[in-house]
Amino acid sequence: MMTTELLNAMSGHYDAKTYLPRESIGPLLHRARMQILEDLDRELEPLDITAAQYVILVTLSDHDVTSASGLCRGVSYDPGAMTRMIDRLERKGLVRRVRRADDRRKVDLELTDEGKAVRPKLIAAVVKVLNHRLRGFNKAEVEQFAEFLRRMASE
Repeated sequence: MMTTELLNAMSGHYDAKTYLPRESIGPLLHRARMQILEDLDRELEPLDITAAQYVILVTLSDHDVTSASGLCRGVSYDPGAMTRMIDRLERKGLVRRVRRADDRRKVDLELTDEGKAVRPKLIAAVVKVLNHRLRGFNKAEVEQFAEFLRRMASE
């Protein structure tokens, strides 16, 4: 015999008969993300950095990953697009490729001094964009929203 809790979990939050794709969580998250990225592109334009480049620079500055393949996994870019993005950042003098001493076939990525110096401007830009998008939310709502997203992302 199934418990009420199990039945509720199986039934989920959506119903196929009344489902409205544009109003469901996935498309809403996508639209919100796209708006944030568009806003960030505009905010970073004076620095000649795109939102996509911002993600790479901040990820490298936080030392979360050091390889192109690690970046690809972390930000869901295909390897060809990532190579072109790193090439552009390298030409701008923000990133450099460094061969590993222990295995010359492997290449690490690191920020240049100029790349490290631009980080505070990148963070200021994203803070400005996020604060604008979160206007009208109180602090508790923002913290709750972040917790909901963490829960969704953890599975």
